[in-house]
Order: sequence, then structure tokens, then C-alpha cells
Amino acid sequence: MSRRKPRPTPPVRPTGIAADAPCPCGLPAAYGGCCGRFHQGPATAPTAELLMRSRYSAFVVRDEPYLLRTWAPGTRPADVDFDPGLRWAGLDIEDTTDGSAFHQQGTVTFRARFRQDGTAGELHERSRFARHEGAWVYVDGEFLD
Repeated sequence: MSRRKPRPTPPVRPTGIAADAPCPCGLPAAYGGCCGRFHQGPATAPTAELLMRSRYSAFVVRDEPYLLRTWAPGTRPADVDFDPGLRWAGLDIEDTTDGSAFHQQGTVTFRARFRQDGTAGELHERSRFARHEGAWVYVDGEFLD
């Protein structure tokens, strides 16, 4: 009689998101194969929109090194101040302009829902992205509404 080997446990991010869990960015993919591959490895987001999605997911999992690495050097803060009472609840991409493999700049307009100390809120922003040393980086954003 043979014994079955236990199934391996998927890697878990420090915040508890498993690689096979749904990706927080809203695309129909598992975190490990979607934004997690950008957070963990040498892969870089090929478009401004995918960088926006991966940065949103990095805020969800509180991945400060990734956020700083994907921030333009001229606008990058010294650190990221995560509010312990804030929980991100969803992302909707409203519009993208340029930002593909053929562009040097692009914009992504989005709405990110959150709960802060139990109260629902929403961040509506048009973010600017640019290429830096071949990779997309976040430059800055304009709050809308």
C-alpha cells in the first residue's frame, strides 16, 4: 500500500496572501502568476496598466521594497507609510493612455476602494508613468473628484 505525499503548501506573503489566492488587482489570475511574479522576481510589468495593478497589489500586501523600486527616482519618497487602519478593497481601471511596450510614457486612471477604521472610502486618481532604465515606474498622480 502506497502513501500519498502531502500537497505542498503554496508560498505565503508576509501579509498572508498565498500564491494561489486570487490576485488583489482584480484580474482573473492567481496572485503568484499575476502581480506576485513582479513583486517576487526579476520580471517587470510590461505596461503602465500592469504596473499600476501590481503597485495596487503591493499596497494590499504592504510590499514597501517593490513600491519604492517601481517609483521614479525624482519623486520617490524615502519610505512608504502604511496606515494600519486602512484595508484596500478593490481596484477598477477606468482609462489608460499610451503606456504600452511602444511608449515611453503613459497614464492610468483608476478608482481604488478601501476601508479605513471601518469607514468605506475611495481613491480616484490619474497616475503618470514613465520608462526608467527600460522599466515602467510610477511618476506621480493627480487626485480626481
